[in-house]
Amino acid sequence: MSVNIKTWNVEDESFWQSTGKKIANRNLWISIPALLLAFAVWIMWSIIATKLKEFGYNFGMIEPGMTPDEVTTKLKEINSLYYTLPAIAGLAGATLRIPNSFLIAIGGGRNVIFITTVLLLIPAAGVGFALQDINTSYLTFALFAVLSGLGGGNFASSMSNISYFFPKRMQGTSLGLNAGLGNLGVGIMQKLIPWAVGIYLFSVINKDGNIASNLELAGVQNAGWVWVPLLTIAAVAAFFGMNNVITGTPKLPDTIKGIGKTLYMIMIGLVSAFVGAYLLVNLGWNMWIVLPIVIILTVVLMKYMTPGEIKDSLKKQFAIFNDKHNWIMTIIYIMTFGSFIGFSAAFPKLCQDVFVYSDASNPEYINPNAPNFLAWVFIGPVLGALIRPVGGWLSDKINSGSRVTTFSTIAQVIATLLVAYFIKLAKESPTPETYWIPFFICFMILFITTGIGNGSTFRSIPYIFSKEQAGPVLGWTSAIAAYGAFVIPIVFGQQIKVGTPEYALYGFAIYYVFCLILNWYYYDRKNSEVKC
Repeated sequence: MSVNIKTWNVEDESFWQSTGKKIANRNLWISIPALLLAFAVWIMWSIIATKLKEFGYNFGMIEPGMTPDEVTTKLKEINSLYYTLPAIAGLAGATLRIPNSFLIAIGGGRNVIFITTVLLLIPAAGVGFALQDINTSYLTFALFAVLSGLGGGNFASSMSNISYFFPKRMQGTSLGLNAGLGNLGVGIMQKLIPWAVGIYLFSVINKDGNIASNLELAGVQNAGWVWVPLLTIAAVAAFFGMNNVITGTPKLPDTIKGIGKTLYMIMIGLVSAFVGAYLLVNLGWNMWIVLPIVIILTVVLMKYMTPGEIKDSLKKQFAIFNDKHNWIMTIIYIMTFGSFIGFSAAFPKLCQDVFVYSDASNPEYINPNAPNFLAWVFIGPVLGALIRPVGGWLSDKINSGSRVTTFSTIAQVIATLLVAYFIKLAKESPTPETYWIPFFICFMILFITTGIGNGSTFRSIPYIFSKEQAGPVLGWTSAIAAYGAFVIPIVFGQQIKVGTPEYALYGFAIYYVFCLILNWYYYDRKNSEVKC
């Protein structure tokens, strides 16, 4: 069959059974591993940051002759910088989702998935090289953190693409599978990297400038290299196995033109992401100032710096910005996916700071009874990802995504407050490991509730918006929600620095309550505007 499919009507049952079902499923099952790897590369900084701490990467900021007090102060600053690396990746990934939200209509699904997967080889290999020298500068790591955001951007185009392959009655399940199993990349990454780091295939330069081989440090660069062969396989599968469908791409392009248009739009997102990272790192601007600047800059560049053919397509899709429900669903989706991806990015480092480096007055103190958190942290993202299709399926089953969102949000608020409670107890205790189990269980419940809410909101969007608008809305809402991977690590880093990480969770809980009210008023009460 041709790569470009010009006849596509999956709402027609006979077409679906005879032709559409097989093609749709093939595209879905190629899309899922590509998206899984994209998430893995994007959020790999959540584990890399803990390894940087463990192996003493100090970005050249500890100089000979410093007094013990100066070293302590500098180590606290470096610890905050560890949090900014996953935050920078989060900022870039979310920003790149904005152009990715509109890529399918311009470049074609198969072309977009192929080239965006190929691009992930750059940060994967780059991180492998950067980790080979323990004296690598912070700016080098920050550069590759921005480029790893390419993986975060892929979610928006992947979800938009899959939405065109399945009939409306299957949107909750198909989108839930793509997103849920795709998000599984976070958990797989958090388990695979610690394992890969233990394989001493190469050597690295330690902080004394000497080669370290046959030591645990010698495998740390595998955190990047492990993804290269997997990404290569996924890219080849996308190129030869996926399709562009006319319902998603009205003007079906050839491969070269589709890839060219895709690269141009991604370049716009990268420009904005680098501007945001520069404002955050080099100029030290507050994240709440950087965030709107980056979003506005990206939209403005897309509107005024694109060629005529692309601009015409974007103009039609930009109509979603005039619909209030686009903004309401964006706020609600921040609560679900924004929390999932933000917690995934911050959870390992938070565990390390609360239970391992547990003496706030001495950054070098290591709790001898600390839990082996890296053996457990992957479970949260895995649970959140695996439960996401269940949220979509359950919404299809009871014919109401908003009702499922209501109950998952209530549970999310309770779980958030319980996590805050156990963090407070752990920080105040000389034996914080006592509270590891209840803290961990409550955080797992928190991950599960974000996953269920993810699935239910996917189901709601195709019922609120037309077929033409649902794809761009899915992309846009996921783009803005992905800034959770930027905001949450920074908020935790700031609160850890002053010794009150539980305050971050109090703030999140207040936001969740606001989202609960919005969802109830507009979609779930008896006389709501839309039933979804």
